[in-house]
Amino acid sequence: MPGICREAPSCPILDAVTASSPATSRSTLTFPDGFSWGTATASFQIEGATDVDGRTDSIWDTFCRVPGAIAGGHTGEPACDHYRRMPEDVALMAHLGLDTYRFSVAWPRVRPDGGAVNPAGVDFYSRLVDELLEHGISPWVTLYHWDLPQTLEDAGGWTNRDTAYRFAEYTSTVYDALGDRVPTWTTFNEPWCSAFLGYAAGAHAPGRTEPRAAVAAIHHLLLAHGLGIEALRAAGAEQVGITLNLTPCSAAHPDDPADADVLRRIDGLHNRVFLDPIFRGEYPPDVAEDLAPFGLGDHIRDGDLALISAPIDVLGVNYYSTAHVEAQPPTPGEEDLQALPWAVGVDVVRNVSRDLPRTAMGWEIEPDGLRRLLVRLHTEYPAIPLVITENGSAWDDSVGPDGEIDDPERVDYLRAHLAAAHAAIDEGVDLRGYLAWSLLDNFEWAYGYYKRFGIVRVDYDTQLRTPKSSAKVYAEIARDNAL
Repeated sequence: MPGICREAPSCPILDAVTASSPATSRSTLTFPDGFSWGTATASFQIEGATDVDGRTDSIWDTFCRVPGAIAGGHTGEPACDHYRRMPEDVALMAHLGLDTYRFSVAWPRVRPDGGAVNPAGVDFYSRLVDELLEHGISPWVTLYHWDLPQTLEDAGGWTNRDTAYRFAEYTSTVYDALGDRVPTWTTFNEPWCSAFLGYAAGAHAPGRTEPRAAVAAIHHLLLAHGLGIEALRAAGAEQVGITLNLTPCSAAHPDDPADADVLRRIDGLHNRVFLDPIFRGEYPPDVAEDLAPFGLGDHIRDGDLALISAPIDVLGVNYYSTAHVEAQPPTPGEEDLQALPWAVGVDVVRNVSRDLPRTAMGWEIEPDGLRRLLVRLHTEYPAIPLVITENGSAWDDSVGPDGEIDDPERVDYLRAHLAAAHAAIDEGVDLRGYLAWSLLDNFEWAYGYYKRFGIVRVDYDTQLRTPKSSAKVYAEIARDNAL
């Protein structure tokens, strides 16, 4: 079949990964002993095989069928065909010298329609874990990366409290199958996106634009996290946590009361609405007040916050950019600041451009925002090990005449953010690892296959994998444990 060679030791494409990369400036920033180097992916973005071996529809399969929802009318087929090419992809990680792989399990593959266990689906992830261990790579499971079974959405999805209990059942199923071999477990990836983009903005599956539904989803996602942690602990898991996408925020005019209030509300809804229940056992009082008109209090029952705030062992941090806001109308192209005026309590909110360089996603590049975020987590919340579980950038990569992909912008982005992470370590942050987003170019949600985040290029016509210059540089960094 097309793609990288199965036999890793004699594969010229794989062997090229370990060859010397183009000359780059080197510093002397050394990371702590035992620092983890890896990559991350998500099931719907890479697996394909959406109707194979008993898998049923997720909300993303359904959303992809909505005209205009996904750029180019793209779907989860074939993605990276990882379901069939998994051994080759693991061999590629091994040749990069990576020691950790964070992947998500597809709920509709393991428990189709949210119902009975599907042995064929479980077997795929069991084989993946065995393959990783055979190559010396530590598997890190994310239980939910957005692919809710459509049948559960039909019953209300994350607006329905019962979905949290179905998640706990699913969690137990996955742990029973993999728990003897997987050391680290994440309940949710970016519940902010599931709640706000899925139920308020309508930009992600299930594509709803209902503010009250989004607020219900916030609490039920957090409750599901708590129930998932309870199930994992009961089964014997020792390393459990959650991954949050967090956004450092600042006000364009800090002395302007309107800007200051926008900042408070945006920070509350981007960051504190999840951090505080998990680490402090309460919703921030100001955020609870902001969300009271949308029914937050209607969903909180006795014992919920105790479940939600059960101790965890690691916080996954996803970082891409920052928000610089003011209480002004958005300019064209900036309406997607998570433009939720119903939530921020003002008529308009604008993300102010600071003339910083931008990725192909249009996101401003501010590496020091990562340092500030890590330091904030370290100083404002209970001490807990942190791992950067996603950080990366999309660019308009091009294939050279020799078939190589030179991506200096991604290399610069990688180095700058790793330097920022190292600076946070120097300030006392207990940062344990860095997982680059992403191993492979893949299905980038509403952007379809047009945005490429991978350090390895995927030709979607042939499924050929080609390591980019950034993969070779990252392999060097992982090998040396230093920039």
